[in-house]
Amino acid sequence: MNKTIFEITKMDCPSEENLIRMKLDGISSIANLDFDIPNRKLTVFHSGQVDQIEKSILELNLGGKKMSTEQTDQTEFKENANQKKLLWTVLIINFAFFLIEMTTGLISKSMGLAADSLDMLADSFVYGISLFAVGETLIRKKQIAKLAGYFQIILAIIGFVEVLRRFFGAEEMPDFLTMIIVSIFALIANGICLYLLQKSKSKEEAHMKASMIFTSNDVVINLGVITAGILVNWLNSNKPDLIIGTIVFALVIQGAIRILKLGK
Repeated sequence: MNKTIFEITKMDCPSEENLIRMKLDGISSIANLDFDIPNRKLTVFHSGQVDQIEKSILELNLGGKKMSTEQTDQTEFKENANQKKLLWTVLIINFAFFLIEMTTGLISKSMGLAADSLDMLADSFVYGISLFAVGETLIRKKQIAKLAGYFQIILAIIGFVEVLRRFFGAEEMPDFLTMIIVSIFALIANGICLYLLQKSKSKEEAHMKASMIFTSNDVVINLGVITAGILVNWLNSNKPDLIIGTIVFALVIQGAIRILKLGK
């Protein structure tokens, strides 16, 4: 048995972990994957050469780099029996807030909330791919990934078009109070996801840091929408909402491109 350690510089949260697992699925020489998210490292236990594994990791463009390869006597690996249940719970929370934020975003005319809802949908896609594709063939999993990625990009492009329409057209003032209240609840939801994901890890300090990294992007987005809501009221302008919406739509497309890479 060989043990190869990779540095993955852009592996910030379990979403990237699931993308990597999907990409490496089907490589029969792999016995186990051990992710160290805080230190952005992946340890692959495998037989034979590492060339195919290394090529697949590099194709994801997550800053993957092989650090070392050595032989090991380890043949038993600890699995988390509750992982699937926790993934289902996190998926449901994310998808529920996608529906809530998209609905309230449309009603309140807030592009920030609509964009944040797509970020929640992006997380749901990643967890959904991992769950719904269980037991499917590699070709089927790639088809699911492609469908999710294209759907996400289409929604984000529609969002961009709407942002441009509002920026150059008549100013439509979003309901700042709805923006703030819904984003606060989304912030709480991300905190719940943090707690649940934290339970799936051991209680060592490193795993606590991993969970903190996982929620950092979502928390920043939530705070961004809250700030935009305050500025909308203070400046009496829809521009802060359009700016935060544009930023988040760009992040959503970036995530969709990563998902599409799984379909190659």
